[in-house]
Amino acid sequence: MKLIRFGAVGSEQPGVQLEDGTIIDVSAFGTDYNEEFFGNEGIEKLEAWLKDNQKSCPIVGDDVRLGVPLTRPSKIVCVGLNYAQHAAEAGMEIPKEPVLFFKATSSLVGPNDDVIIPKGGDKTDWEVELSIVIGKKASYVDKADAYNHIAGYVLHNDVSERAFQLERSGQWCKGKGCDTFAPVGPFIATKDEIKDPNNLNLWLKLNGEVMQNSSTSDFIFNVEYVVSHISQFMTLLPGDIISTGTPFGVGLGLTPPVYLKPGDVMELGIEGLGVSRQVCKAYTK
Repeated sequence: MKLIRFGAVGSEQPGVQLEDGTIIDVSAFGTDYNEEFFGNEGIEKLEAWLKDNQKSCPIVGDDVRLGVPLTRPSKIVCVGLNYAQHAAEAGMEIPKEPVLFFKATSSLVGPNDDVIIPKGGDKTDWEVELSIVIGKKASYVDKADAYNHIAGYVLHNDVSERAFQLERSGQWCKGKGCDTFAPVGPFIATKDEIKDPNNLNLWLKLNGEVMQNSSTSDFIFNVEYVVSHISQFMTLLPGDIISTGTPFGVGLGLTPPVYLKPGDVMELGIEGLGVSRQVCKAYTK
């Protein structure tokens, strides 16, 4: 099943994207895609509800905005340097264990919303990433049990301001949590939709030119390792997002580096998780 949310900012409603691409409004189901939904077998309950109610669900028009496909999670945990070739282009050693940082939940925006280059930023970069959505509270989880704690997967552009991230005391969160720096979606694919999350093609284009084109098979730490590892340090709650890192091809790694400017268009996608598109805009008051 593909979970989406649609509507104006702040007024999004839950929906489901059908196999033929049609989006239906499932707000009559009675709950949004939040911690309670994911943590109380909401996916299974929604599937059962649809068997009797799908025909009565309104169809959502193609011109309706798509929002973040879940309500604001308790946290976004990100893994840095999780692709071997990306670590090489960044000139950094392959980490012995996952490098973790947080991304502000206030940075979340819909998959096709604008990305705003922050005030004082001049080195804003792109990062296509596979993200995991937690479906069951996870604390001290073994790798063998990790998939039992996953609800699904979603496309994420981990937009990064390198000047803030690397030149301001080396604190990654400063460059990762700016407003609009987490376009997510178009939909959450439930885990049954993705046969092997550790072998998915992912790509990003800038103004039509392919910048990133790789596979999650280049992971240093795969999906089950990442879920297990993070759960040793913090409790993961239903609806939490884990972003698993980006492959080679970011602007920072080019010679000379290339950074985003107003008017630039990013298009990105992951096999089985759809495509998103963001236009870059300058910050204004």
